[in-house]
Amino acid sequence: MIKMKTSIVIEKDEYGYYAFCPEMKGCHTQGDLLDEVLANMKEAVELYVETLSKWIL
Repeated sequence: MIKMKTSIVIEKDEYGYYAFCPEMKGCHTQGDLLDEVLANMKEAVELYVETLSKWIL
């Protein structure tokens, strides 16, 4: 398994939390709670990387 680090930006507004990864165009998510948006972002990054690996192979 390859491990990598990336930046995540999390913003809070009256509707909950919004998160995105600046290095991964189109990789973003939202959630009502901070724990929820963190879990959603982890999944979004994993899926993003999984789709990239199909292009690389």
